[in-house]
Amino acid sequence: MDRLVRLVVVRLDMGEDGCMFRVVVLLALASVLLAALALISCLSVEDKRLIRGMPRAAWVAVILLVPLGGAVAWFLAGRPRPAGGTRARRLAGGGILPEPPRPRAPDDDPEFLHSLDHRTVSGEDEQLLRQWEADLQRREAEQRRDQERRDEQQPRDTGTDG
Repeated sequence: MDRLVRLVVVRLDMGEDGCMFRVVVLLALASVLLAALALISCLSVEDKRLIRGMPRAAWVAVILLVPLGGAVAWFLAGRPRPAGGTRARRLAGGGILPEPPRPRAPDDDPEFLHSLDHRTVSGEDEQLLRQWEADLQRREAEQRRDQERRDEQQPRDTGTDG
């Protein structure tokens, strides 16, 4: 019975070691993934003045040389903070940059919508269409006259060979 207990204990220890190995591998992969995300985040900041704490090169070195702490430190202390309720970006020195204007969709632009109402009410489109139709009819009439003149100037084929 004592041998059986020892055998069971040994098998349980092996099982726990295998499980522990998997946990260590999983944590190592998570650490590498977090470091890669922090590195990408650090290198993709467009305005260097928005990076907090240290220059970009120092943050890259910290992220790469301090396995888990560097990535966590970047996300907590180095990454630019999104502007809370205001439309402004904060500088590393404490100043504020105004947020660049975002493009508006045409249906969100009151001036564009007003111009549509104005064009519809004034009938500019209908007037322009009438001008185009008149111009087209004039060109077609000219082409018919030109074709008739060419037809009159060409000698007629009598159908005899000579």
